Amino acid sequence: MKKLYNILCLTLVSAAAFAGNPDRQGEAGANQLLINPWARCAGLHETNTSNTVGAEAMFLNVAGLSRINKTQIQLGHTRYIAEININALGFAQKMGKGGAFGISLVALDLGDFDYLTEDVPDGSGATFSPSYFNMGLSYSHLFSNKVSVGVTAKIVSESVTNVSAKAFALDAGVQYVTGENDNFKFGISLRNVGSKMRFSGEGLSKGLPNPGPTYEYANTYYERAAAYELPSQLNIGASYDWLLGKTNRLTLVGNFTSNAFSRDQLGAGLELSVRKVFALRMGYKYELDAPIGSTEATIDNGLSGGFTVSMPVRKDSDVRIALDYGYRQTAIFSGIHNLGLRLDL
Repeated sequence: MKKLYNILCLTLVSAAAFAGNPDRQGEAGANQLLINPWARCAGLHETNTSNTVGAEAMFLNVAGLSRINKTQIQLGHTRYIAEININALGFAQKMGKGGAFGISLVALDLGDFDYLTEDVPDGSGATFSPSYFNMGLSYSHLFSNKVSVGVTAKIVSESVTNVSAKAFALDAGVQYVTGENDNFKFGISLRNVGSKMRFSGEGLSKGLPNPGPTYEYANTYYERAAAYELPSQLNIGASYDWLLGKTNRLTLVGNFTSNAFSRDQLGAGLELSVRKVFALRMGYKYELDAPIGSTEATIDNGLSGGFTVSMPVRKDSDVRIALDYGYRQTAIFSGIHNLGLRLDL
């Protein structure tokens, strides 16, 4: 097991050599894979690579999936920019001793668009709705409460009425816990490494007359769209817990993100947990070498905040229901709002 852990760590760290290239900004697609649909880590601006746990860990660092009690179900709703909505479902289940299995579903609702063609450029009243969807199957294993590793296999799909593109991607992650009271944590995750996507379908076809002089009939020609890569990303994070009595905790988190197709990012955050009933969190993320006020930078740099209210379904019960909220400041529009409902069994 230790050999497996060392190999995975070496693989993830070596991947940093391929990340952080702003000259390739805009060359990747499927950037919905980088949009966080979960409220707890949104409140910390995705700086909790080292200590994210449960179903939402499948987004940031799948190694945290196995750090649940038994079963966890999460629902997430995000009010993104320009009236875009994101809905997410996460399910995590313990398996055997130390293992956990998870399923995540994330879908974007972009609204309805007028259906325009060359023949009817002003529209005929018909509309269509693009479909952006990804599904992940995850497995994580916890070794003696100190080291956890995990991997996620994802299917990514984008489509409109008559063209579509699909890809397969992998995420992998490691978390390590140490300290006298297990209060120091370290995490690494590598995300969205997979096949290229290429659009195909009837929307890329065109009927043209036969170029030969003998017969007059139409031929159908198909254009080949250019392939594009997925937005791979490496996260390295650490956190430290100050235990304030038996049931209260203050946690400092820090994170470095290296993007293969954009600038690198640094972030930090604080989370205060009171009696496992209420949590308050805030974070800040900065994009390195990004011109201040420029739209070239990632849209959600800056401040973030959020809270959690968690209550047992009945007195002295281990079954808890929680409401999570997260907010991220944006350079344009009016910010991003995340809302989540979580059931821990």
